[in-house]
Amino acid sequence: MSHVETRLKNCYHSYDMNVKFSVVIPVRAINDFIREAFPHLINIDYPDYEVLIFPDELPDQSVLDELSNPRVRIIASGKTGPAQKRDMAMKYATGNVFAFIDDDAFPRQDWLKNAEKWFGDDGIGAVGGPAVTPENVGLLERAGGIVLASPLCSGGYVRRYIPKKLCDDDDIPSVNLIVRRDVFEGVNGFDSNYYPGEDTKLCLDITDKAKKRIVYDPNILVYHHRRPIFRKHLKQISNYARHRGFFMKKLPKTSLRPAYLLPLLFLLGIILGPVVSHFFPVCWYIYASVLGLYALLDFATTFSARHMAASILAFFALFLTHMTYGIFTIVGLFQKKLTR
Repeated sequence: MSHVETRLKNCYHSYDMNVKFSVVIPVRAINDFIREAFPHLINIDYPDYEVLIFPDELPDQSVLDELSNPRVRIIASGKTGPAQKRDMAMKYATGNVFAFIDDDAFPRQDWLKNAEKWFGDDGIGAVGGPAVTPENVGLLERAGGIVLASPLCSGGYVRRYIPKKLCDDDDIPSVNLIVRRDVFEGVNGFDSNYYPGEDTKLCLDITDKAKKRIVYDPNILVYHHRRPIFRKHLKQISNYARHRGFFMKKLPKTSLRPAYLLPLLFLLGIILGPVVSHFFPVCWYIYASVLGLYALLDFATTFSARHMAASILAFFALFLTHMTYGIFTIVGLFQKKLTR
């Protein structure tokens, strides 16, 4: 066990705290993802929790009956964004810890039990863990999940998509982010000016303003559906990249990092390589070698004998993911105002 893991495990129950969780789910309208998640949400292995679902409008009575459970409240939020819906937990939730999860995700049964032990330490403001692609998904969604879980795509942040070592973190996505209520209220919740990316801003507020730690625990696990490749996947990537490019100017502490710059450098290399090689022919060998190495790493990190067809699609999708991220990082860098 590493020094970091030992130090983190020693945090368990440093203080006494009776934890009641409020699971918070923003959604435009009750959909099939919510219906899929519902049995998982009401059967979490934890004694004291509630589930708050915030659609724009209340569904028909038949849907309310379908989702009726003593633990569940469905509250109309009006037509507003996910950040504002999550902030409504401050008004409606009764728990002292907010467990944020997306509408297209569902928790493993021990999700809250594994999170609860961390809140014995007053120095920990939030915890989170991986959001793993569900097992029973279609070909195109599986391929999207393979791309995100590739170390060549996500680098050190691959822990967001597959379980990795226990560690401190400072940027956990809101698909699986669990925050103390008093810390959340103390930093005024999510900043609705940033979407997607409001979770990055919140995590920075927790560590810098509230002076609390954030822990990544691989056992705090949820399952998260992916955007199918190619169009929907690349659209999501473009949104992430545009906001990350904007954050490189506004929140450089957690956004101006090599992992986020590499796709931009790769894009520039793809475009400028032939130009430079035209004037310096020896550079063609370097250019070809780099592309060959990239293709080899692409294949090595997306290949799955179990999901062969999805792997083939993921091989091409990973290249397009890097190109799209690089292009829209530039868009974000030159964007003066962040828009949803």
